Amino acid sequence: MKSVNIASNEVSQGSWKPSPKTKVILILLYIITWIIFVGLSIEAGGFITNAVFVLVKPDAVPYLWQQVDLRDLLQYGHGFFFTLVTIIGIVTVLKAILFYLIISILHNKKIKIEQPFTNIAQRFILRIASLSLLIGLFSIIGAKGAAWLNAQGVKLPDLESLHLSGADVWIFMSIALFVVAYIFKKGIELQTEQDLTV
Repeated sequence: MKSVNIASNEVSQGSWKPSPKTKVILILLYIITWIIFVGLSIEAGGFITNAVFVLVKPDAVPYLWQQVDLRDLLQYGHGFFFTLVTIIGIVTVLKAILFYLIISILHNKKIKIEQPFTNIAQRFILRIASLSLLIGLFSIIGAKGAAWLNAQGVKLPDLESLHLSGADVWIFMSIALFVVAYIFKKGIELQTEQDLTV
């Protein structure tokens, strides 16, 4: 019992330091997150730029989005084309924003490993959960729209090529993160009570 109190006092006073292995893992996560963020930003910029470019030169549609051919969709209707492209763009931009949030929290070191139960950590988890939910919902909308267009005879690439696959995974992740945020809320309350009693 005494050793537990000593350990908790060291953590609360800030004398606990993360191990070198933990620092290496955080640096690797930071680098990987940057790589993913840059890739998603380029992808999102490509979708937006190409959608605008189609207005000027519709003949270029077969060469857009890494050779994903959306010619049939454009011929079927410009409104359908821009609706699907907008949904794909929103999904990609939301993914980039999600990874930007992760980069900012790792870069600014707002979340301290020695004292994880903070309001900043809870808000961060809630934002990530909300973005994951939005990505899942927009992916479902895009997938349903693509399925409807396929039923109308429009030839479209598969959902993975359109970056609309995995909606159920995003929604499952958001639910899990909302649960974690609730656990953090309870942890903050317990930590506050402990600080008040000490």
